[in-house]
Amino acid sequence: MDASNETNPNYYIYQGILSQGWIFGRKVDNSDNQYRFFRDNFVLLLGFVAIHKCLRIISKYLKISRLNFDLGFGVCFVFAVHGFNCFRILCHVSIAYGIARLLKNKPIIAQTLLWIYCVGTLFINDRYRLVKFSQVFDFLSFMDGFKGLIERWDVFFNFTLLRMLSFNIDFIRRYETIEHSNNDIPLTNIKTKAKISEEVTLSPNVPRITNNDVTSILTERERLDTPLPISDYSFKNYLSYLLYTPLYIVGPIITFNDFMYQSNHTLPSITFKRNLIYGLRLIFCFLVMEFILHYIYVVAVSKAKAWHNDTPFQISMIGFFNLNIIWLKLLIPWRLFRFWSLCDDIDPPENMIRCMDNNNSGLQFWRAWHRSFNKWVIRYIYVPLGGSKYRLLGSLAVFSFVAIWHDIELRLLFWGWAVVLFLLPEIVATKLVYPYRGNWWYRHLCALGAVVNIWMMMIANLFGFCLGKDGMVKLLTDMLTTFDGIIFFILSAVCLFIAAQVMFELRESEKRRGVNVKC
Repeated sequence: MDASNETNPNYYIYQGILSQGWIFGRKVDNSDNQYRFFRDNFVLLLGFVAIHKCLRIISKYLKISRLNFDLGFGVCFVFAVHGFNCFRILCHVSIAYGIARLLKNKPIIAQTLLWIYCVGTLFINDRYRLVKFSQVFDFLSFMDGFKGLIERWDVFFNFTLLRMLSFNIDFIRRYETIEHSNNDIPLTNIKTKAKISEEVTLSPNVPRITNNDVTSILTERERLDTPLPISDYSFKNYLSYLLYTPLYIVGPIITFNDFMYQSNHTLPSITFKRNLIYGLRLIFCFLVMEFILHYIYVVAVSKAKAWHNDTPFQISMIGFFNLNIIWLKLLIPWRLFRFWSLCDDIDPPENMIRCMDNNNSGLQFWRAWHRSFNKWVIRYIYVPLGGSKYRLLGSLAVFSFVAIWHDIELRLLFWGWAVVLFLLPEIVATKLVYPYRGNWWYRHLCALGAVVNIWMMMIANLFGFCLGKDGMVKLLTDMLTTFDGIIFFILSAVCLFIAAQVMFELRESEKRRGVNVKC
């Protein structure tokens, strides 16, 4: 607050960026473009949730199939949101579908071309998204008039891209399996004894899959790998999946196999009580974010680079709370759309399962941050490239794709490579010290390693998403070359060492309660 409020000498530089707020007459830092879109359209989004739920109830009464309703509502929604630009999206998804279908007998070539085209769409959209329909054909000029509620269709297409790849790669793999076995076994005929998730309790009213009197509920992992009949990979189901409204804008990401399973079988995790608690927690997180934006203007400070004569401690807090705001600005929309999906009887993965400040390991941090995306890249990039056998190659490929997927910027590509570089010391150190885990000093050595890890994670993310090159250079220069900076560095390292010990104990407490989320 001292580094970003009215009392700071640099306040005049960024006060014009601030907006009028609603908490005790204070201004609000609504300068983040991504979160401003969500915050300004929050009521509209809640209206879509209510309309969608009401129409779903009516469709059940009219006995309209779930997938047909998803397709119909999805088409109307995407046209309302993107206008005639939705035809650009339809063009991309149709080409990807065609590649998978035409080359299904050559799985390696099909997946290679699919990846080339789908990654290429990111560059195509970046370069040609402003090309008007009239520039292609004069008679299409009428399509330039209506661009929907969200003109930047290409931003949300990135999530559609992940679903495109999920559907088509799963189809190619399924077709290859059928070709080898010459046996297309539908899901309902598979005799599977699935373990019931420890997180849920079966209700008498919950639908079950019954195979020869064996009652089973598939776990999330089993839903990914359980084969579907090849007829399920139709163009209609493809569009129903891609345009599924609650998860269309920003996810969370759910694979096609999981989506199809849940469309036919309601999971026991879907309960009114759980949804209500989840909704109340969502409101609480939204209010926390509002309080921070009304009292800590660090986003505006970063945009205006207004840190002249600030101490290393102040600059580090500007960066640190920027990271917390980034975490919250992603968590809140993801939880809103997941809440919408839960109300619609589809349970996608939770994207943020641990507080950003409760992380001491780079590897574990990325498992908890955007968890559905993490699972997606592991399934479709990391494992096909050899998994842990070629960890460095897989990690470079994963973070290169993640960087390009976020935006076509060289800065983000450098960020992705820096993340991999910063993960290497943890991987090597873990292997070296693990044999000594029985010694009394092992925990404290890990805490020292955690301090280094936290610093490296903060530096990579502050450079990529908060302070940029100028702010990062100033912070490191002041911190390592001035007396006050060195004192700050030492004291902050002590604080992080203590925090790491607290994190270790929190995880031990979770294990004692039978919780192990591996992050």
